[in-house]
Amino acid sequence: MTSINLIDSFQEFKDFKNIDRPTVISVLEEVFRSMLRKKYGTDENCDVIVNPDNGDLEIWRTRKVMEDGFSEDDDLEIELAEVKKYDADLEVGDDYIEQITLESFGRRAILAARQTLVSKVLELEKDEIFKKYKDREGEIVTGEVYQVWKKETLVLDDEGNELLMPKTEQIPADYFKKGDSVRAVISKVDMVNSNPKIIISRTAPEFLQRLFEMEVPEIFDGLITIKKIVREPGERAKVAVESYDDRIDPVGACVGMKGSRIHGIVRELKNENIDVINFTNNISLYIQRALSPAKITSIKLDDETKHASVYLKPDQVSLAIGRGGHNIKLAGKLTGYEIDVYREAGEEDEDVDIEEFADEIDGWIIDELKAIGCDTAKSVLALSIEDLVKRTDLEEETIKEVIQILQSEFE
Repeated sequence: MTSINLIDSFQEFKDFKNIDRPTVISVLEEVFRSMLRKKYGTDENCDVIVNPDNGDLEIWRTRKVMEDGFSEDDDLEIELAEVKKYDADLEVGDDYIEQITLESFGRRAILAARQTLVSKVLELEKDEIFKKYKDREGEIVTGEVYQVWKKETLVLDDEGNELLMPKTEQIPADYFKKGDSVRAVISKVDMVNSNPKIIISRTAPEFLQRLFEMEVPEIFDGLITIKKIVREPGERAKVAVESYDDRIDPVGACVGMKGSRIHGIVRELKNENIDVINFTNNISLYIQRALSPAKITSIKLDDETKHASVYLKPDQVSLAIGRGGHNIKLAGKLTGYEIDVYREAGEEDEDVDIEEFADEIDGWIIDELKAIGCDTAKSVLALSIEDLVKRTDLEEETIKEVIQILQSEFE
Protein backbone atom coordinates (compact mmCIF):
# COMPACT_ATOMS: atom_id res chain seq x y z
CA MET A 1 0.00 0.00 0.00
CA THR A 2 1.60 3.26 -1.11
CA SER A 3 0.77 6.85 -0.29
CA ILE A 4 -0.95 7.09 -3.68
CA ASN A 5 -3.44 4.39 -2.63
CA LEU A 6 -4.39 6.29 0.51
CA ILE A 7 -4.76 9.57 -1.39
CA ASP A 8 -6.97 7.80 -3.95
CA SER A 9 -9.18 6.67 -1.09
CA PHE A 10 -9.39 10.30 0.02
CA GLN A 11 -10.62 11.24 -3.46
CA GLU A 12 -13.45 8.74 -3.01
CA PHE A 13 -15.04 10.63 -0.16
CA LYS A 14 -13.66 14.18 -0.11
CA ASP A 15 -16.73 15.29 -2.07
CA PHE A 16 -19.36 13.49 0.01
CA LYS A 17 -22.62 15.27 -0.67
CA ASN A 18 -23.52 16.22 2.90
CA ILE A 19 -20.12 17.10 4.37
CA ASP A 20 -18.11 20.27 3.80
CA ARG A 21 -14.41 20.03 2.92
CA PRO A 22 -13.02 21.61 6.12
CA THR A 23 -14.79 18.90 8.12
CA VAL A 24 -13.33 16.14 5.95
CA ILE A 25 -9.85 17.71 6.19
CA SER A 26 -10.08 17.81 10.00
CA VAL A 27 -11.10 14.13 10.04
CA LEU A 28 -8.13 13.25 7.83
CA GLU A 29 -5.73 15.19 10.06
CA GLU A 30 -7.06 13.46 13.16
CA VAL A 31 -6.64 10.00 11.60
CA PHE A 32 -3.03 10.75 10.58
CA ARG A 33 -2.25 12.21 14.02
CA SER A 34 -3.60 9.02 15.58
CA MET A 35 -1.11 7.06 13.40
CA LEU A 36 1.69 9.36 14.55
CA ARG A 37 0.80 8.87 18.23
CA LYS A 38 0.84 5.10 17.81
CA LYS A 39 4.24 5.15 16.10
CA TYR A 40 6.08 7.91 17.97
CA GLY A 41 4.13 8.22 21.23
CA THR A 42 3.19 11.86 20.53
CA ASP A 43 2.06 14.11 17.71
CA GLU A 44 2.79 17.41 19.48
CA ASN A 45 5.90 18.02 17.37
CA CYS A 46 4.27 17.03 14.09
CA ASP A 47 2.51 19.07 11.42
CA VAL A 48 -0.08 17.38 9.17
CA ILE A 49 -0.88 19.33 5.98
CA VAL A 50 -3.67 18.21 3.65
CA ASN A 51 -4.26 20.03 0.38
CA PRO A 52 -8.08 20.55 0.19
CA ASP A 53 -8.03 20.73 -3.62
CA ASN A 54 -6.32 17.50 -4.56
CA GLY A 55 -5.90 15.60 -1.29
CA ASP A 56 -2.05 15.75 -1.30
CA LEU A 57 -0.65 14.98 2.12
CA GLU A 58 2.52 16.12 3.89
CA ILE A 59 3.65 15.18 7.41
CA TRP A 60 6.55 17.04 9.03
CA ARG A 61 8.21 16.09 12.33
CA THR A 62 10.36 18.49 14.39
CA ARG A 63 12.99 17.32 16.96
CA LYS A 64 15.47 19.34 19.06
CA VAL A 65 19.18 18.67 18.36
CA MET A 66 20.93 17.60 21.61
CA GLU A 67 24.56 16.89 22.54
CA ASP A 68 25.57 13.27 22.18
CA GLY A 69 24.50 11.27 25.22
CA PHE A 70 22.07 13.94 26.48
CA SER A 71 18.95 12.91 24.52
CA GLU A 72 16.25 11.70 26.92
CA ASP A 73 13.35 11.22 24.47
CA ASP A 74 14.04 10.03 20.93
CA ASP A 75 10.55 11.07 19.87
CA LEU A 76 11.19 14.73 20.71
CA GLU A 77 15.01 14.95 20.53
CA ILE A 78 17.86 13.77 18.28
CA GLU A 79 21.58 13.57 19.09
CA LEU A 80 24.08 15.67 17.15
CA ALA A 81 25.97 12.67 15.74
CA GLU A 82 22.73 11.23 14.39
CA VAL A 83 21.50 14.49 12.84
CA LYS A 84 24.85 15.12 11.08
CA LYS A 85 24.05 12.13 8.82
CA TYR A 86 21.11 14.09 7.40
CA ASP A 87 22.20 17.73 7.71
CA ALA A 88 25.81 18.67 8.42
CA ASP A 89 24.96 22.34 9.07
CA LEU A 90 22.80 21.75 12.16
CA GLU A 91 24.16 22.45 15.65
CA VAL A 92 23.05 21.71 19.23
CA GLY A 93 19.84 23.63 20.03
CA ASP A 94 18.65 23.74 16.40
CA ASP A 95 15.40 22.15 15.23
CA TYR A 96 15.69 19.15 12.94
CA ILE A 97 12.66 18.98 10.62
CA GLU A 98 12.09 15.81 8.64
CA GLN A 99 9.29 14.68 6.33
CA ILE A 100 7.46 11.51 7.33
CA THR A 101 6.34 9.33 4.44
CA LEU A 102 3.22 7.20 4.60
CA GLU A 103 5.29 4.15 3.60
CA SER A 104 7.19 4.45 6.86
CA PHE A 105 4.06 3.54 8.81
CA GLY A 106 3.82 0.13 7.16
CA ARG A 107 1.18 -1.55 5.04
CA ARG A 108 -1.01 -2.69 7.93
CA ALA A 109 -1.21 0.77 9.52
CA ILE A 110 -2.11 2.35 6.18
CA LEU A 111 -4.89 -0.19 5.57
CA ALA A 112 -6.26 0.47 9.06
CA ALA A 113 -6.08 4.22 8.46
CA ARG A 114 -7.98 3.91 5.21
CA GLN A 115 -10.72 1.88 6.91
CA THR A 116 -10.91 4.41 9.75
CA LEU A 117 -11.16 7.29 7.27
CA VAL A 118 -14.05 5.69 5.39
CA SER A 119 -15.98 4.75 8.54
CA LYS A 120 -15.51 8.20 10.14
CA VAL A 121 -16.70 10.02 7.01
CA LEU A 122 -19.69 7.70 6.65
CA GLU A 123 -20.55 8.35 10.29
CA LEU A 124 -20.24 12.10 9.70
CA GLU A 125 -22.49 11.91 6.67
CA LYS A 126 -25.15 10.02 8.61
CA ASP A 127 -25.02 12.70 11.32
CA GLU A 128 -25.36 15.45 8.72
CA ILE A 129 -28.35 13.74 7.08
CA PHE A 130 -29.97 13.33 10.51
CA LYS A 131 -29.43 17.02 11.42
CA LYS A 132 -30.61 18.20 8.01
CA TYR A 133 -33.89 16.29 8.15
CA LYS A 134 -34.44 16.82 11.88
CA ASP A 135 -34.47 20.56 11.16
CA ARG A 136 -36.98 19.97 8.33
CA GLU A 137 -39.59 18.03 10.31
CA GLY A 138 -43.02 19.24 9.22
CA GLU A 139 -41.84 20.31 5.75
CA ILE A 140 -43.00 18.82 2.45
CA VAL A 141 -40.45 16.77 0.54
CA THR A 142 -40.69 15.41 -3.01
CA GLY A 143 -39.00 12.16 -3.92
CA GLU A 144 -39.03 9.23 -6.30
CA VAL A 145 -40.40 5.83 -5.37
CA TYR A 146 -37.51 3.37 -5.41
CA GLN A 147 -39.06 0.24 -3.95
CA VAL A 148 -42.51 -0.81 -2.77
CA TRP A 149 -42.90 -3.40 -0.03
CA LYS A 150 -45.98 -4.75 1.70
CA LYS A 151 -45.68 -2.59 4.83
CA GLU A 152 -43.73 0.42 3.57
CA THR A 153 -42.42 2.27 0.53
CA LEU A 154 -38.83 3.42 0.01
CA VAL A 155 -38.51 6.89 -1.49
CA LEU A 156 -35.27 8.60 -2.58
CA ASP A 157 -34.90 12.38 -2.42
CA ASP A 158 -32.98 14.48 -4.96
CA GLU A 159 -29.67 13.64 -3.26
CA GLY A 160 -30.37 9.91 -3.03
CA ASN A 161 -31.15 9.90 0.70
CA GLU A 162 -33.57 7.17 1.78
CA LEU A 163 -37.01 8.16 3.08
CA LEU A 164 -39.47 5.59 4.43
CA MET A 165 -43.24 5.86 4.07
CA PRO A 166 -45.01 3.15 6.12
CA LYS A 167 -48.36 1.84 4.87
CA THR A 168 -50.02 3.52 7.87
CA GLU A 169 -48.75 6.89 6.60
CA GLN A 170 -50.23 6.39 3.13
CA ILE A 171 -53.72 7.41 2.02
CA PRO A 172 -55.81 4.22 1.49
CA ALA A 173 -56.24 5.06 -2.21
CA ASP A 174 -52.50 5.61 -2.74
CA TYR A 175 -50.90 3.26 -5.23
CA PHE A 176 -47.22 3.64 -6.04
CA LYS A 177 -44.84 1.92 -8.41
CA LYS A 178 -41.11 2.36 -8.93
CA GLY A 179 -40.25 5.68 -10.56
CA ASP A 180 -43.38 7.52 -9.40
CA SER A 181 -42.93 11.01 -7.99
CA VAL A 182 -44.46 11.40 -4.53
CA ARG A 183 -45.04 14.31 -2.14
CA ALA A 184 -45.24 13.86 1.61
CA VAL A 185 -44.41 15.64 4.84
CA ILE A 186 -41.37 14.76 6.97
CA SER A 187 -43.09 13.49 10.09
CA LYS A 188 -40.36 11.85 12.22
CA VAL A 189 -36.57 11.62 12.16
CA ASP A 190 -34.73 9.21 14.47
CA MET A 191 -31.29 7.65 14.76
CA VAL A 192 -31.62 3.84 14.73
CA ASN A 193 -28.42 1.81 15.15
CA SER A 194 -26.37 4.87 14.10
CA ASN A 195 -28.40 5.20 10.90
CA PRO A 196 -30.84 8.08 10.27
CA LYS A 197 -34.41 6.83 9.86
CA ILE A 198 -36.59 9.42 8.09
CA ILE A 199 -40.34 8.76 8.15
CA ILE A 200 -42.55 10.66 5.71
CA SER A 201 -46.34 10.84 5.80
CA ARG A 202 -49.28 11.67 3.55
CA THR A 203 -51.86 11.13 6.29
CA ALA A 204 -50.57 13.63 8.86
CA PRO A 205 -52.57 16.86 9.34
CA GLU A 206 -49.30 18.75 8.71
CA PHE A 207 -49.27 17.47 5.12
CA LEU A 208 -52.66 19.05 4.46
CA GLN A 209 -51.53 22.24 6.20
CA ARG A 210 -48.42 22.54 4.01
CA LEU A 211 -50.52 21.95 0.88
CA PHE A 212 -52.79 24.83 1.91
CA GLU A 213 -49.73 27.03 2.49
CA MET A 214 -48.53 26.23 -1.03
CA GLU A 215 -51.91 26.85 -2.68
CA VAL A 216 -53.17 29.82 -0.64
CA PRO A 217 -50.82 32.86 -0.59
CA GLU A 218 -52.79 34.47 2.25
CA ILE A 219 -51.92 31.52 4.52
CA PHE A 220 -48.27 31.59 3.50
CA ASP A 221 -48.15 35.36 4.16
CA GLY A 222 -49.79 34.96 7.58
CA LEU A 223 -52.99 36.88 6.74
CA ILE A 224 -54.99 33.69 7.31
CA THR A 225 -54.16 31.21 10.08
CA ILE A 226 -55.04 27.54 10.14
CA LYS A 227 -56.28 26.98 13.69
CA LYS A 228 -56.74 23.22 13.50
CA ILE A 229 -56.90 20.35 11.04
CA VAL A 230 -58.51 16.94 11.60
CA ARG A 231 -58.50 14.16 9.01
CA GLU A 232 -59.79 10.75 8.13
CA PRO A 233 -57.20 10.27 5.35
CA GLY A 234 -58.70 9.71 1.94
CA GLU A 235 -62.24 10.21 3.27
CA ARG A 236 -62.82 13.60 4.87
CA ALA A 237 -60.98 16.50 6.48
CA LYS A 238 -62.09 19.59 8.37
CA VAL A 239 -59.94 22.72 8.42
CA ALA A 240 -60.69 25.61 10.79
CA VAL A 241 -59.31 28.92 9.52
CA GLU A 242 -59.23 32.47 10.86
CA SER A 243 -58.39 35.79 9.20
CA TYR A 244 -56.61 38.68 10.88
CA ASP A 245 -57.88 41.05 8.20
CA ASP A 246 -61.63 41.75 8.22
CA ARG A 247 -61.51 42.39 4.48
CA ILE A 248 -60.43 38.81 3.78
CA ASP A 249 -62.93 35.95 3.77
CA PRO A 250 -60.75 33.06 5.02
CA VAL A 251 -63.03 30.31 3.70
CA GLY A 252 -63.40 31.94 0.29
CA ALA A 253 -59.66 32.53 0.03
CA CYS A 254 -58.90 28.88 0.84
CA VAL A 255 -61.45 27.47 -1.57
CA GLY A 256 -60.65 29.91 -4.39
CA MET A 257 -62.73 31.02 -7.36
CA LYS A 258 -64.95 28.08 -8.33
CA GLY A 259 -62.85 25.88 -6.03
CA SER A 260 -59.67 26.53 -8.03
CA ARG A 261 -57.35 26.52 -5.01
CA ILE A 262 -58.77 23.55 -3.19
CA HIS A 263 -59.15 21.32 -6.26
CA GLY A 264 -55.40 20.71 -6.47
CA ILE A 265 -55.28 19.74 -2.81
CA VAL A 266 -58.26 17.39 -3.19
CA ARG A 267 -56.57 15.68 -6.15
CA GLU A 268 -53.30 15.28 -4.23
CA LEU A 269 -55.25 13.66 -1.36
CA LYS A 270 -57.07 11.21 -3.66
CA ASN A 271 -60.42 13.07 -3.61
CA GLU A 272 -60.51 13.56 0.15
CA ASN A 273 -63.58 15.66 0.98
CA ILE A 274 -62.30 18.89 2.60
CA ASP A 275 -64.57 21.15 4.66
CA VAL A 276 -63.10 24.60 5.32
CA ILE A 277 -64.87 26.43 8.15
CA ASN A 278 -64.53 29.76 9.95
CA PHE A 279 -63.01 29.40 13.41
CA THR A 280 -64.86 31.07 16.28
CA ASN A 281 -64.60 31.11 20.08
CA ASN A 282 -68.38 30.73 20.25
CA ILE A 283 -68.57 26.97 20.90
CA SER A 284 -72.20 26.58 19.82
CA LEU A 285 -71.53 28.31 16.53
CA TYR A 286 -68.25 26.41 16.11
CA ILE A 287 -70.01 23.05 16.52
CA GLN A 288 -72.74 24.16 14.15
CA ARG A 289 -70.14 25.02 11.50
CA ALA A 290 -68.18 21.84 12.19
CA LEU A 291 -71.24 19.67 11.49
CA SER A 292 -71.70 21.26 8.06
CA PRO A 293 -73.43 20.52 5.71
CA ALA A 294 -76.12 19.56 8.25
CA LYS A 295 -78.38 22.36 9.53
CA ILE A 296 -78.79 22.34 13.31
CA THR A 297 -81.99 23.35 15.11
CA SER A 298 -80.57 23.70 18.65
CA ILE A 299 -77.60 22.75 20.83
CA LYS A 300 -77.23 22.01 24.55
CA LEU A 301 -73.68 22.26 25.92
CA ASP A 302 -72.10 20.83 29.04
CA ASP A 303 -68.78 22.65 29.32
CA GLU A 304 -67.63 20.61 32.32
CA THR A 305 -67.86 17.25 30.56
CA LYS A 306 -67.20 18.75 27.10
CA HIS A 307 -70.41 17.20 25.82
CA ALA A 308 -72.78 18.63 23.22
CA SER A 309 -76.35 17.46 22.50
CA VAL A 310 -77.32 18.53 18.99
CA TYR A 311 -80.93 18.53 17.81
CA LEU A 312 -81.78 18.38 14.12
CA LYS A 313 -84.70 17.73 11.82
CA PRO A 314 -84.88 14.08 10.70
CA ASP A 315 -83.73 14.87 7.18
CA GLN A 316 -80.52 16.43 8.57
CA VAL A 317 -79.46 13.60 10.89
CA SER A 318 -77.75 11.50 8.22
CA LEU A 319 -75.93 14.59 6.93
CA ALA A 320 -74.64 15.38 10.42
CA ILE A 321 -73.37 11.84 10.93
CA GLY A 322 -71.96 11.45 7.41
CA ARG A 323 -70.83 8.37 5.53
CA GLY A 324 -69.23 5.96 7.98
CA GLY A 325 -69.76 8.47 10.78
CA HIS A 326 -66.80 10.54 9.55
CA ASN A 327 -68.57 13.92 9.70
CA ILE A 328 -69.63 13.75 13.35
CA LYS A 329 -66.35 12.11 14.41
CA LEU A 330 -64.25 14.86 12.81
CA ALA A 331 -66.54 17.59 14.16
CA GLY A 332 -65.93 16.21 17.66
CA LYS A 333 -62.15 16.17 17.15
CA LEU A 334 -62.18 19.69 15.73
CA THR A 335 -64.22 21.26 18.52
CA GLY A 336 -62.99 19.09 21.39
CA TYR A 337 -66.56 18.18 22.34
CA GLU A 338 -68.25 14.78 22.36
CA ILE A 339 -71.26 15.29 20.11
CA ASP A 340 -74.53 13.34 20.30
CA VAL A 341 -77.16 13.84 17.62
CA TYR A 342 -80.91 13.79 18.38
CA ARG A 343 -84.06 14.25 16.31
CA GLU A 344 -86.29 17.10 17.22
CA ALA A 345 -89.12 15.99 19.53
CA GLY A 346 -92.38 15.31 17.72
CA GLU A 347 -90.72 14.89 14.36
CA GLU A 348 -90.25 11.11 14.51
CA ASP A 349 -92.89 10.31 11.93
CA GLU A 350 -91.61 12.63 9.24
CA ASP A 351 -90.39 11.00 6.05
CA VAL A 352 -86.89 11.68 4.71
CA ASP A 353 -85.94 12.29 1.08
CA ILE A 354 -83.79 9.44 -0.25
CA GLU A 355 -81.25 12.01 -1.50
CA GLU A 356 -80.46 12.90 2.13
CA PHE A 357 -78.68 9.54 2.45
CA ALA A 358 -76.15 10.37 -0.28
CA ASP A 359 -73.32 10.25 2.29
CA GLU A 360 -74.15 6.64 3.21
CA ILE A 361 -75.69 5.18 0.04
CA ASP A 362 -73.96 5.27 -3.36
CA GLY A 363 -75.53 7.58 -5.94
CA TRP A 364 -76.20 4.83 -8.50
CA ILE A 365 -78.18 2.86 -5.88
CA ILE A 366 -80.27 5.95 -5.07
CA ASP A 367 -80.92 6.40 -8.81
CA GLU A 368 -82.13 2.77 -9.06
CA LEU A 369 -84.58 3.30 -6.18
CA LYS A 370 -85.84 6.61 -7.59
CA ALA A 371 -86.37 4.94 -10.97
CA ILE A 372 -89.07 2.71 -9.41
CA GLY A 373 -90.71 5.64 -7.63
CA CYS A 374 -89.04 5.22 -4.24
CA ASP A 375 -87.83 8.76 -3.60
CA THR A 376 -88.22 8.76 0.21
CA ALA A 377 -86.98 6.48 2.98
CA LYS A 378 -90.45 5.25 3.96
CA SER A 379 -91.40 4.49 0.36
CA VAL A 380 -88.45 2.09 0.21
CA LEU A 381 -89.21 0.55 3.60
CA ALA A 382 -92.83 0.00 2.53
CA LEU A 383 -91.70 -2.61 -0.02
CA SER A 384 -90.41 -6.09 0.79
CA ILE A 385 -86.89 -7.18 -0.04
CA GLU A 386 -88.30 -9.56 -2.68
CA ASP A 387 -90.20 -6.74 -4.39
CA LEU A 388 -87.16 -4.48 -4.42
CA VAL A 389 -84.99 -7.27 -5.93
CA LYS A 390 -87.56 -7.88 -8.68
CA ARG A 391 -88.12 -4.23 -9.53
CA THR A 392 -84.49 -3.07 -9.48
CA ASP A 393 -81.13 -4.34 -10.73
CA LEU A 394 -79.84 -4.38 -7.15
CA GLU A 395 -78.58 -7.50 -5.40
CA GLU A 396 -80.34 -8.76 -2.27
CA GLU A 397 -77.27 -8.07 -0.10
CA THR A 398 -77.16 -4.45 -1.30
CA ILE A 399 -80.88 -3.97 -0.61
CA LYS A 400 -80.50 -5.35 2.91
CA GLU A 401 -77.71 -2.84 3.59
CA VAL A 402 -79.86 0.02 2.27
CA ILE A 403 -82.83 -1.02 4.42
CA GLN A 404 -80.61 -1.22 7.49
CA ILE A 405 -79.38 2.36 6.86
CA LEU A 406 -82.92 3.66 6.30
CA GLN A 407 -84.34 1.89 9.36
CA SER A 408 -81.61 3.32 11.61
CA GLU A 409 -82.87 6.77 10.60
CA PHE A 410 -86.20 6.12 12.32
CA GLU A 411 -84.90 4.22 15.37
